[in-house]
Amino acid sequence: MRQIKHLFIFSALVLLMGFSFSNFLGIYHQTILALCGINIILAVSLNLVNGFTGQFSLGHAGFMAVGAYVSAALTTLWLPTLTNPFLMTEIGVNLFFLFALLAGGIAAGLTGFLVGVPSLRLKGDYLAVVTLGFGEIIRIFILNIEPIGGARGLIGIPQLSNLYWIFGFVLLICIWIHRIVSSIPGKQFMAVRDDETATSAMGLSTTRIKVRSFVYASFFAGIAGGLFAHYIAYLNPATFNFNYSFQIVAMVVLGGMGSLTGSVAAAILLTGLLEALRPLQDLTGVDLRMVIYALTLIVLMLTRPEGMFGRHEIWEFFKKFKKSPQGFVR
Repeated sequence: MRQIKHLFIFSALVLLMGFSFSNFLGIYHQTILALCGINIILAVSLNLVNGFTGQFSLGHAGFMAVGAYVSAALTTLWLPTLTNPFLMTEIGVNLFFLFALLAGGIAAGLTGFLVGVPSLRLKGDYLAVVTLGFGEIIRIFILNIEPIGGARGLIGIPQLSNLYWIFGFVLLICIWIHRIVSSIPGKQFMAVRDDETATSAMGLSTTRIKVRSFVYASFFAGIAGGLFAHYIAYLNPATFNFNYSFQIVAMVVLGGMGSLTGSVAAAILLTGLLEALRPLQDLTGVDLRMVIYALTLIVLMLTRPEGMFGRHEIWEFFKKFKKSPQGFVR
């Protein structure tokens, strides 16, 4: 009964947010919210590796690209060739879209496994360089595949994604990752982060644990890529470069390494900040957005080096207060 209650609340919240944002906001603001949702998925999934497992990956945009191109190829190149009458209906198209998203996520997860097995035996800066290299290899590989557009990009992608889909997956993936972190595998992730030598001494394979977290994160990044592709309706390999990976890492570090709600808040803050500063370019004639963006990160890191939330979640701050007849007191 508790699970049914949570499922009902979850569904009602998704429908309420989707209806409110779709009917009371313009296309521009809807696009900003969609990008916020996609960046939230990317940030919380990368936090699973960088924050909870204590590794340092710089190639997350590459796994997003795999999911984006695989799901877009299925809906753009394969769906029009199918002749099943059910797939011509709205329900059939949406079910096929869900299949394409999952296929993109699985492809990204398999890519993450292939990348993680050799690279996650390394640590620190070496791991960062290797994952950055693999991310660029994925992008260059896509750049040279002509059937999916090559350097021109993939056009004609059906715009199947909307705020309902995006916020539905945001809530689902955040809950999913929270359940993973709270489970035994999640405790193993944090054990590797806190003391890899002690974890290995307890008989656990630290490489296997790190690869598992890497595959989870890659799978979720692939889902985000599929949502991105079917919302923008166009893909170009240049989108998934090092700068995008760095932005995702900045969201994780700013929110707090090991805080899911911190990643959510940082993704919304940094995504909204770039768009909020856009009118400044019209006033000054110079694009100062990245300068202010970088200064904001520097100030926040100097004043709060552990991130906005550290390793805590937002609900932990409310637990510091106890309810009494006089009100809320410490």
